[in-house]
Amino acid sequence: MGKVTSTPLLFQSKLVCFSLLYLFTSLFLALYTSLSQTKCLFRSSPFDPIQSPLFSYPPNYGEHKYAIPTQRKSCSSPVYFSGTLLFFFLAQFLFIFGIWSVYPWILVIGFWFLWSDYWKVLKEIQNLCKNSSWNSSVLRYMQGKSETFGGSFSTQNRISYFVHYNESTEIPCGFLKKFPVSDSDRTAMEECRGLVVVSAIFNDHDKIRQPKGIGSKTLENVCFFMFIDEITLKGFYQHHLIPEKSENYKIGAWRVVKVLSKGLYKNPAMNGVIPKYLVHRLFPNAKFSIWVDAKMQLMVDPLLLIHTLVVNEKADMAISKHPYYVHTMEEAMETARWKKWWDVDGLKRQMETYCENGLLPWTPDKLPYPSDVPDSALILRKHGLRSNLFSCLLFNEMEAFNPRDQLAFAYVRDLMSPRLKLNMFSVEVFEQIAVEYRHNLKPGVGTSGGESKGGPKTKKTKRAGNDLLYVNGSCCSKCQRYLLEMWGESPG
Repeated sequence: MGKVTSTPLLFQSKLVCFSLLYLFTSLFLALYTSLSQTKCLFRSSPFDPIQSPLFSYPPNYGEHKYAIPTQRKSCSSPVYFSGTLLFFFLAQFLFIFGIWSVYPWILVIGFWFLWSDYWKVLKEIQNLCKNSSWNSSVLRYMQGKSETFGGSFSTQNRISYFVHYNESTEIPCGFLKKFPVSDSDRTAMEECRGLVVVSAIFNDHDKIRQPKGIGSKTLENVCFFMFIDEITLKGFYQHHLIPEKSENYKIGAWRVVKVLSKGLYKNPAMNGVIPKYLVHRLFPNAKFSIWVDAKMQLMVDPLLLIHTLVVNEKADMAISKHPYYVHTMEEAMETARWKKWWDVDGLKRQMETYCENGLLPWTPDKLPYPSDVPDSALILRKHGLRSNLFSCLLFNEMEAFNPRDQLAFAYVRDLMSPRLKLNMFSVEVFEQIAVEYRHNLKPGVGTSGGESKGGPKTKKTKRAGNDLLYVNGSCCSKCQRYLLEMWGESPG
């Protein structure tokens, strides 16, 4: 009788203990994600994202310095992948109870399912972008020439375009002066036909950072464009991010587009508004877009974000709620208090104009809009009539007053027609899909005008005059009703 060999009992015991630990951990996580109201599990798999760095930065650039820590340890995020734990739970069950023959196959199926969400999303987005009937109703844009890029229309003229049901009406939407980029960049922008991710750095205000969590086919199906000015380009040269003699700039995932800001606005922040809100005009053939402020680093694949926050929600646009403010007036007061815009007198005129023409504080009557104030550092869009109209109208307001887009957001959203289908997701979601960094710090630079050394001088804060508190010399301001309703008092 031959000698029987077997695995030592102690070794078997370790396998069982490990398997039981894995089993109960998986079970706990499955129960947690199923029952908890604060689901915050994002998939992490060694087979999913591109692991190698998209760009090798020089050691002195410091692209990951000064990240702003988040205060929220949990979230109710819809951006996570479910269903994968079931396969591993089943695999461990089969392993423990000795059903060896099918165990490897179950494990393989589990890893396949772990990655299959990405492929399904990729295929669905590709099919949506190929849909020939996508833009059955499109906006017609005003043509011509003007002294400013947007035309500088009066209040009543701007309001006249808020209700749009006549497709023959031409909407003012910038580009009344040429947008100064190279022909090769313009061609590349027109050739982007699916999803485009857009950002901008003007006045060397931020560092260029690479997106993370990018799927293996994302760079082939998503365009990444970073708009910069001459001052930012000089900084890139100094840090040896790009060679000085190159004509087409590329830094990792980003195609870098140089904008000659001399022919645009004096304020660099206003120049940044052009790619932020007129992305549908810069990329006329793109079907979806994601705007990412340069202070943010994207941590989730853009295809998954668009699918989850826009396509699944049947939304025209997705944007985060502001972490602290609900009412537009709160944001206006904060803008003046922290000198985020130098002309406080202009801020008051802007709020008076909006109150006079129908802006009201947020109440439950505005639902399904949960807030009047967004955090516009991340904007996801489905390019179509409603989102394009909203972006054009909002840009016109910013040109008329200032580039603080949060101040005009609710005014345009509430008064425009047709209504915007907006997904305002929670702050916790925002903090899970992007990391925020501080702006570049420069000696002697204020924040009141968004201008810095090397560009126009920072303007001195212009305080508001008392006369704006009164109408024809008697109390009270045009925003009195707004303020009383915001404070929960009767207008009387």
